[in-house]
Amino acid sequence: MSVQGVFVPLITPFKNDELDLISYRRMVEYYLAKGVSGFMPLGTTGESPTIEDKEYETIVEKTMEYVNNKVPVYFGLGGNNTKKVKEKLKVVEKYNVDGILSVSPYYSRPDQRGIYEHFKSISEATDLDIILYNIPYRTGRNIENSTIYKLAEIKNIVGIKDASGDIKQTTDLLINPPKDFSILTGEDSFFYTTLTLGGHGGILASSHIHTESFIEVYNKVKENNHEEALKIWKELYQFVPMLFAEPNPAPLKYILNKIGLIESPELRLPLTEISDELKVKLNEILELK
Repeated sequence: MSVQGVFVPLITPFKNDELDLISYRRMVEYYLAKGVSGFMPLGTTGESPTIEDKEYETIVEKTMEYVNNKVPVYFGLGGNNTKKVKEKLKVVEKYNVDGILSVSPYYSRPDQRGIYEHFKSISEATDLDIILYNIPYRTGRNIENSTIYKLAEIKNIVGIKDASGDIKQTTDLLINPPKDFSILTGEDSFFYTTLTLGGHGGILASSHIHTESFIEVYNKVKENNHEEALKIWKELYQFVPMLFAEPNPAPLKYILNKIGLIESPELRLPLTEISDELKVKLNEILELK
């Protein structure tokens, strides 16, 4: 199975509305030292909708330089204009990347045939591995399991980031998984459940914090030590919802700035910094000074 473990969907640090590559390098090195399985930059946690084309390529280039082939890297590359997505592949293909994480077309709300043809067309345009990203509350369309099974038959479609928000759909997929296909949760609060049902890991915004504990939950489940894993998970589960109490990645950026990993908690509009109320709660639960 090519994609498994705890993947960090890296935030994009900004300073004075520019990319802060010093903080970015610090983050990559910090998470590598923690033992993460890999990175997935330039997703929604990386504020991809507000990243300029030139910045996009800079992040791809710098990530590959800083990671230096130590772990796999998949870049967020999706959209609702299939032709444009295929053109953008040329940017990531210049670098030695492992693949892309590609969200189901949003806003246009295609039916299942349209979703299938969109991803099939992308798969035919590249040799890179593709991880599907199903997040209906952002896109307005669910990738149904029947479509996932069809897409999983395509050689370079290797997995899914499942944030369907539907525990029945997720369970059905995990109980009867496609062959040689990674099922990773993108619903942070479903991490333990996904693993115990045979899932392959998670692409978890919250794993920016208490990273070792997320990795430990994964390792303990893989060792069949579900009780120990659950103990650790119960502690993590206390704070995970707080990270999504206001739009992601604003709470994360506040915390990462507080612990000195990034120089500024700055976001780009339409996202704004978190409220004073949430700051107080986060300071308390995470014992931030």
